[in-house]
Amino acid sequence: MISAVNQISLLKPDDWHLHLRDGKILKGVLSYSTDVFSRAIIMPNLDPPITTLSRAKGYKERIVQSIPKGVSFTPLMTAYLTDEMSSDVLEIGFKEGIFYGAKLYPVNVTTNSSYGVTDLNKIDNIFETMERIGMPLLIHGEVSDANVDVFDREAVFIERHLDPLLRRFPSLKVVLEHITTIDAIDFVENSKATLAATITPHHLHINRNAMFLGGLRSDFYCLPTAKRETHRIALRKAATSGKPCFFLGTDSAPHTRQFKESSCGCAGIFNAPFALESYLKVFEEEKALDRFEAFASKNGPNFYGLPINDEYITLVKKDIEVPQILDVGLEGDPSDFVKPFHSGEILEWSVVRD
Repeated sequence: MISAVNQISLLKPDDWHLHLRDGKILKGVLSYSTDVFSRAIIMPNLDPPITTLSRAKGYKERIVQSIPKGVSFTPLMTAYLTDEMSSDVLEIGFKEGIFYGAKLYPVNVTTNSSYGVTDLNKIDNIFETMERIGMPLLIHGEVSDANVDVFDREAVFIERHLDPLLRRFPSLKVVLEHITTIDAIDFVENSKATLAATITPHHLHINRNAMFLGGLRSDFYCLPTAKRETHRIALRKAATSGKPCFFLGTDSAPHTRQFKESSCGCAGIFNAPFALESYLKVFEEEKALDRFEAFASKNGPNFYGLPINDEYITLVKKDIEVPQILDVGLEGDPSDFVKPFHSGEILEWSVVRD
């Protein structure tokens, strides 16, 4: 990374956890990611989910058709694991470069997870196959047990499910996604398994108080939820530590206003429009600008066994005001708009665009 007081150039980063949705909203939100990222791991929790090779190919084609002209961007597709998933589908998909990983959603744990896995032990044959072929397992690490406090569900998942899973399959390649707790940080750092974790920008900026500041703030509701301030501080230290087991994954998840501002608001924060600026603010505050390129551009490709990008992207020290809402091309009323993370705030860095 080349840096000066007012400018930073780094190898073009990738987003290792991205929700793009489908249909009309896809094109409207995609450009915010293709603008700064070279590749992205695409989440498969559509309705119906991406459980077959044909669905993955079809979804990838729709994404590619929506990429702005003249922009180079590669969507890396993932499979959605179910109790009935065929290990043959995964093996063929992985070997043919259709799937770059398989996503584990415990049933009913987040958006469109009703098709998810009911019992990890039921799909040991899947884990055996993935371990053998070196296919990454991407985990939404929470339990959906209603008897477990929502703020404890990540820690409980690690104890009940992740630790036993890695004991059964010690060579399984695993990404614990969008971690939110000290428990997850400690587990990833001290594990002897091939284990890494993604960290979102919003979990570096907000704690759980944000959801209740002056009222019920659904725009800060995501899953896993933001936790206590002690966890946020620990996440910032982990992300900026330079350790190769942590890398960038925005978990950017757009929802229009009608679905966020309702009696049962959807979980998800749309941070893609200013993701790099948001991350860079944290690294500057933690006096770790020299470690940003590893987190954003190197650790992820190294874990996935993919080449590091050779293009560069530049950010300059320049105030930028984040809009209150964004029109994502749905051609509807304001209820169809999407609110970006940091809306109404001033960020101190700006991506240089041609």
